[in-house]
Amino acid sequence: MGKNKLAIIGGSGLYDIEEFKKRKEIKVKTPWGKTSDKILKAQYNNKEVLFLPRHGRGHVISPSKINFRANIDALKQLGVTDIVSISAVGSLKEKLSPGTFVLVDQFIDRTFARNKTFFDEDIVAHVSMAHPTSNSLMNACEEAIKKEKITYQRGGTYLVMEGPQFSTLAESELYRTWNADVIGMTNMPEAKLSREAEIRYASVSMVTDYDCWHPDHENVDVQSVIKVLLSNAQKAKNMVKAIIENFEDHIDPKDPATNCLDVAIITDHKKRSKKTIKKLKTIAGRALNK
Repeated sequence: MGKNKLAIIGGSGLYDIEEFKKRKEIKVKTPWGKTSDKILKAQYNNKEVLFLPRHGRGHVISPSKINFRANIDALKQLGVTDIVSISAVGSLKEKLSPGTFVLVDQFIDRTFARNKTFFDEDIVAHVSMAHPTSNSLMNACEEAIKKEKITYQRGGTYLVMEGPQFSTLAESELYRTWNADVIGMTNMPEAKLSREAEIRYASVSMVTDYDCWHPDHENVDVQSVIKVLLSNAQKAKNMVKAIIENFEDHIDPKDPATNCLDVAIITDHKKRSKKTIKKLKTIAGRALNK
């Protein structure tokens, strides 16, 4: 079994963690194009970690323009086995007030303008997404959140909208009838691609607002979100440092992401082109070379 390696994908408000040492920024070439930014390779308490700001440093990439495939391929090239995704979200439930963290375990994908699979040419694969996040990695996140005394909810459904605009009131009310907990713009297709790459994935969503459904709160605007983001970001940084320390204590070899391509690739061996096999070398080389 190979060495476990953790990557943090930072969302809105989380672009760096200052306490990281022995820092090196790495530019990785991928068959899918450019990553959101250079990937930071660093150490915290002598433990290696990789960090990628999803929107780029300075927040220059819109949700629909994030090159999710390049991001995941690059992390896989660098040996990543586990991803903790951190995102800013709106709340769709009264009890999930701004400042609350949600350990997401389900998604509803409403995006429509994104490349959602690595298997879109010559080779077809159908990975299971029934349980899209890693329970063992969520355990590590929960332990870290408790250590930092952050208000949180274990389990919840993340409605992923296309954006970049916020919801209409009608949309927000509709999503509430679906019993979704939070709404955001970035965890899909990130979670799907992580599963295709056989990388364990956990999502920590940081509530910044009540979307637009709440009658006692103003409509969502960037300035009000930023105020909460700044508070959440410091909590997230403390949480990340604790996760770096504990995640290897929670590895589960039976995680759904482990070897999931063994039962996902359906294309006949004779129909798999060399060009596509080469393109998928990082993502699916283990399974395709069997």
